[in-house]
Amino acid sequence: MGRLLDESLVTGLPPFHGLARQQVRQILDEAVSQRFDAGNQVFSEGNPATLFFLLLDGHVRVQRTTRNGDQVILHQIPPGELFGIAQAMGLDAYPATAVVVAESIVLAWPMRLWEPFVTRYDGFARNALRTLGARMHDKNDRIMEMATLAVEQRISSTLLRLVNQAGRKTPQGIEIDFPITRQDLSEMSGTTLHTVSRTLSAWEKAGIVQSERKKITVLQPHQLVVLSQPQG
Repeated sequence: MGRLLDESLVTGLPPFHGLARQQVRQILDEAVSQRFDAGNQVFSEGNPATLFFLLLDGHVRVQRTTRNGDQVILHQIPPGELFGIAQAMGLDAYPATAVVVAESIVLAWPMRLWEPFVTRYDGFARNALRTLGARMHDKNDRIMEMATLAVEQRISSTLLRLVNQAGRKTPQGIEIDFPITRQDLSEMSGTTLHTVSRTLSAWEKAGIVQSERKKITVLQPHQLVVLSQPQG
């Protein structure tokens, strides 16, 4: 399956930086290309970690289930990022579930190749460290926000984080370039759906954001930055 993939699809992506064309070819020859529709799972929490992945196109969300059965969104996977790299964390099972938010194309490799890839190809090692570091930093930020910020500040901080991760400039402002619901936003900001709906409605009236079905556009990014700051 990997032989059907052209090297040009991935040469600009971080894991492949600095690799010769022959090395890229060797990596792709081991890959399987998979397409997932929105709502499908790439892997499930607790299942044996037999594959690791790279998102070529689309959007994937990583989430965990609490003991009460609630879903907690941990992070969003943008195109070009490795995910499902359980072995890099010393795990034999996936610690979370990867859910497809928008139709996605992924490359998958057997987990047994993770260690050889990291050893042979510097780009994979660097990208894995950068990815894990960024996720740890994001988790620390969210813990601090939950402990120190009011609800409105948490919601605005969450929106700013999503804009930085997947913002797309439009004539109206900066659109979060993947489907996101108010329920998703409530889970990411640690508040209720009612509070998120009330807050977004107020910001819409003030011209700060525009919220449609599964789409949020930030019309005044600077005002959102102001709203995210602790009030002195």
